[in-house]
Amino acid sequence: MNTLSNLVNLFIESPDGRLGILMSALAGIAAALAVALTMTVYVRTGYRTRRDVLRHGLAALAAAVLFVFVAYDMRHAALAYLGLNPSKPAVEFEIRMPKETLTAVADTQIELHTDRNQTLALVDSVSDLADGRALLRGAVALNYRTADRVLVVNLPGKGTFEFRLRLPAEPHRSEQFGPWHLADRIATPLAGSVAPQDAYTIRYRVL
Repeated sequence: MNTLSNLVNLFIESPDGRLGILMSALAGIAAALAVALTMTVYVRTGYRTRRDVLRHGLAALAAAVLFVFVAYDMRHAALAYLGLNPSKPAVEFEIRMPKETLTAVADTQIELHTDRNQTLALVDSVSDLADGRALLRGAVALNYRTADRVLVVNLPGKGTFEFRLRLPAEPHRSEQFGPWHLADRIATPLAGSVAPQDAYTIRYRVL
């Protein structure tokens, strides 16, 4: 009973990973059988015309292409099961916030929090905007395949600002930045009035 339960949990816990590997393995077995049958028929056939040779050659080529595809698919499925994104994309972001909030750039720490890990982001530059806010630029790698991503900006003495990245588990690269989004959560230890939430916005693109 425990063995059956473990097998069921094996596929329920991560259908996109384990089931993907199983389907890729079955595709590989099917490809191997197809090639074996093709070679058996080819070897046991007696006289062969040029048309037969061409047809069998095309079949062998198709089988080779199928093998390459299966190998790539199994590698991709295995990496997906491990949570790794083989293309290793990154997110370039721009964050607008009040200039007085962003006073100590050297002490600013930005992290990407996911359901699998935490990654430290690289702060590229800070510039002043005409509306009195500051623009912080940076980038962070997407090391894992997951749609649960939150960019956390820690400003010592100022507070913590969280921005949820609205990206799929496997995002596509984009040339242009997306639209501006408000901060999803602001936690500040400061007493008194705090800048309105719409003073903290983010936009990003996938590199």
